[in-house]
Amino acid sequence: MADMGADVVKVERFPGGDDSRRLAPKVNGESYPFAMPNRGKRSLALDLKDTRGRDAFLELAATADFVIENFRPGVMQRLGIGYDAVRAVRPDIVYCSISGFGQTGPYRDRPGFDIMAQGVSGLMRMTGFPDGRPAKVGIAICDLAAGATALYSMLGAHLVRQSTGAGQQIDISLVDSALGWTLWEAGAYFGAGEVPTGTGTRHRRSTPYAAYRTADGFVTLGANTERLWQRLCTDVLDRRDWLSDERFATLPDRMANIDELEREIEAITGQRPTTDWIERLDAAGVPGGPVLSYDEALADPHVQARDMVTELDHPVFGRMRTIGIPAKMSGTPMHVGRAAPLLGEHTREVLESGGLAEDRVADLLADGVAFQHEPDAGQRSA
Repeated sequence: MADMGADVVKVERFPGGDDSRRLAPKVNGESYPFAMPNRGKRSLALDLKDTRGRDAFLELAATADFVIENFRPGVMQRLGIGYDAVRAVRPDIVYCSISGFGQTGPYRDRPGFDIMAQGVSGLMRMTGFPDGRPAKVGIAICDLAAGATALYSMLGAHLVRQSTGAGQQIDISLVDSALGWTLWEAGAYFGAGEVPTGTGTRHRRSTPYAAYRTADGFVTLGANTERLWQRLCTDVLDRRDWLSDERFATLPDRMANIDELEREIEAITGQRPTTDWIERLDAAGVPGGPVLSYDEALADPHVQARDMVTELDHPVFGRMRTIGIPAKMSGTPMHVGRAAPLLGEHTREVLESGGLAEDRVADLLADGVAFQHEPDAGQRSA
């Protein structure tokens, strides 16, 4: 939302701040991982357990379009800043609550991180290779799914508010968000009772569609239509005979003999390096590509040309690299603005711009209800 131009204020406890501030690696005491998802935000360090901190929060919420929180159900209510309390000062607020298991149901009170949601949603049983241990997806997929679900839900609620004047509360759970992305798996289960298990890099419904070993690594092949299958056989692998081979002639045949097909393909792809196969695939119009490590991916010329690695100035790191914006909008391009905030960097600025008088803000700071980061020489000021 900050990349889209929204003024996003991150309310943090102090002295520790958001838990992700402790994550290594750190540069001059500041967490580099924290800087990734928190760029563009302002930091307000406020003690919400103090009634004066709660009152200040509600005064700021009265001027806000959205409130987003990710506590366990009931915590915001106990702090006195739940949906009803915020709605009392801003009737049309869009209030988004994100939690591990949601605001209702028998698991609502359980704490839940990404890995718990991956376990409960079945993702860990369908990731990895057959007969292997449960495997976590390589990124925090449930966290990200919940964030994406929250974003489009809030924007949808905002459109409703524009047309009706009514706000609402949005209940997002990590588990629900992950299950919402299991479209192919749900179709197979509801349609035929098929329970998805780990399939390595294979597609569940089509083949060849996987990563295959080459002389120096792996290459991905996506010949998942009849036309692409024919091109793969004739123009890439030089195996025209497979088109009439009873093992591979049709997609059901190929799926029934998928292990044998993989061995046959790798017996060929293993003879040449990955770059050779990519050249042949590109020439034949068959989707394919290398299997890169993360550092190779970030250095890839296509990734660089798409501005998916960009730079900005950080008060502690100096010039820092960050992930670029994936959506390329022609009319209203998004912009990577300020770096992630230092803890309490904007406390005074946010409180005063929200309508609190200077002397009241000074009292909150003096009494330890709020905290203002005071920059060292060379750091940006609040």
